[in-house]
Amino acid sequence: MSPEHTQHTGETCPASKREILSRIGDKWSLEIVGNLWHGPKRFNELMRSIGGISQRMLTLTLRGLERDGLISRTILPTRPPRVDYELTEMGKTLIDPVHALVTWAINNEARIHACRAKFDAAENS
Repeated sequence: MSPEHTQHTGETCPASKREILSRIGDKWSLEIVGNLWHGPKRFNELMRSIGGISQRMLTLTLRGLERDGLISRTILPTRPPRVDYELTEMGKTLIDPVHALVTWAINNEARIHACRAKFDAAENS
């Protein structure tokens, strides 16, 4: 077993950190967290509000977020059964960091586009 997979008392496993950051940094995970910010939503509500996500990708991402304890899934005994998704207490702790990232992206969007254009022009000359 590699040192990355060995558990150390009081230390974080680098592979585990990467896996967690990959989950919460995934574009679909961020979209779902953002959509659940104001309360529970049904699967189809999420599907409609997140443009470009496939049903399979939404299902896989929801399962991953549930597995990691960031969202909860509640099945209500209606006909047909109703399934609601919502942020857990731990999931709610993502709201401030996600909001900070979105704010940073908005504040730097023009600069990033200008840098890309400058880079692309230099690469193509």
